[in-house]
Amino acid sequence: MSAVDQLFADLRSDGRKALMPFFTAGDPDMATTAQIIQAAEAAGANLCEVGVPYSDPIADGPVIQASYQRSLDRGFRLQQIMDMAQSLTGKVTMPLVSMVSYAIIYRVGLKKYVEQAKAAGYAGAIVPDLLVEEADELSRICTDQDFSLVQLVTPTTPRERQARIAESSSGFLYYVSVTGITGERTALPDDLVDNVKWLRGQTELPICIGFGISGPETAARLAPVADGLIVGSAVVRRIHDAENTDAAVTHVAEFVTALRHAIDNAPNDLI
Repeated sequence: MSAVDQLFADLRSDGRKALMPFFTAGDPDMATTAQIIQAAEAAGANLCEVGVPYSDPIADGPVIQASYQRSLDRGFRLQQIMDMAQSLTGKVTMPLVSMVSYAIIYRVGLKKYVEQAKAAGYAGAIVPDLLVEEADELSRICTDQDFSLVQLVTPTTPRERQARIAESSSGFLYYVSVTGITGERTALPDDLVDNVKWLRGQTELPICIGFGISGPETAARLAPVADGLIVGSAVVRRIHDAENTDAAVTHVAEFVTALRHAIDNAPNDLI
């Protein structure tokens, strides 16, 4: 059982939902990213997604795209996310997962990437551009290593394909709440609940919703639908808007605390 599997088992036994903030590695720098991850856990985050900057992001909106570019402009290298995770050993207990392009994994080597990431302290990887037709080998490697392979399902993914994606995934399924790119939104699709309800009948994996969660109100509306919520652009924006590192840490901690309160006080029944 991977650390992600254990997390969701523990949360379900406690009747709680996962809160998963996303941070871009190296924005504004790696030391700040590490500080923010620690602050997020202390504020109530259950799992952290570490975005690996990439020059050709797949589904990221302007806020996250800009954060990737800032990190790359400062000289980001893949080894830095490994070093950062190792530096957090004993400082954070929540699982860390990388959000990483399949192109990067393929370039490193599938088995090598998984082995290096696990040795550094990562519990899994979210791979947004992995085609289900090409997922079997990476899925097998991840299963052998107890390393979660999280894949995305979108509102426009045909249902037969959604089921195939679920079969080759582990840890949890990342359900994209809206058609399009990441970003904060005030309204979400009317058919979101029905779509997640159907998907829940196809898999035993936890289903976590991301894209479009702008704050506590959105989180409270979605909490009853999901096993967990993923918040990216709203977090990354607060970090970028902060005047210094201390302010960035404070803003993230306050935002995570507000999200945690909203999720914990929403109705608890899954659909």
